[in-house]
Amino acid sequence: MLRRLYDWTMSLADHPRALWALAAVAFIEASVFPIPPDVLMIPMVLAAPRRAWLIALVATVASVIGGLAGYGIGHFFFEGVGRPILESLGKADSMDAFNTRFNDVGFWAVLVAGITPFPFKVITIMSGWTAMPLGTFFVTAIIARALRFFIVAGLLWVFGAPIRDFIERRLGLVFSLFMLLLVGGFYIVRYL
Repeated sequence: MLRRLYDWTMSLADHPRALWALAAVAFIEASVFPIPPDVLMIPMVLAAPRRAWLIALVATVASVIGGLAGYGIGHFFFEGVGRPILESLGKADSMDAFNTRFNDVGFWAVLVAGITPFPFKVITIMSGWTAMPLGTFFVTAIIARALRFFIVAGLLWVFGAPIRDFIERRLGLVFSLFMLLLVGGFYIVRYL
C-alpha cells in the first residue's frame, strides 16, 4: 500500500497544478501523511530547474503551516483525550516530567526532525502535546524546513539529475550525521 501511495505522489509531479499538489503533500505530511514532499519536489525541480527556488518556497511554507496543524492536533486532542486517560491511570506526573524534558530540548528536536528523514509529523504533534512555546516551534520549523527544502532544490539546481540518486538514498544520512555533529559540538562546548 505504501508503494502505491508513493507512486501516486510521484505522478503528481507531472500534473499542471503540481505546485498546488506539492503544497498539499507538504502540508499533510507535516501532520498525518507518510510520504515526504521530497518525493514530489525532486522530479518537479528536475523538470523545471529555473523554478527550483519557488518549488522549495512552496514546500517550506506549506510544510510549516502543516506543522502548525500537527501542533494543534497534539495540543487539542491531548488535552481532550490523552490527559484524562493518563490522569485516570495515575500517570499525569510522569507526563509533566516528560513535557519538561522535551521542551528543554524542543528547539533541537524540531530542528533535527525538520531537516533529517525523521517523520516531521511526530515532532509537530509532540510539540503541541507538550505545550512547547508556539513561537519556538514556529521559528524552528521555518529554519528546519527551509534548510531541508532549499538544500535539496539547490543541489538539484546545480547538479541536475545525477544528484537525484544521492538525494533519494543518502541525503537523509548526511543530514542526520550533520545534526549529530552539530548537537555533539554544542554539547562538548557547553559541558566540557
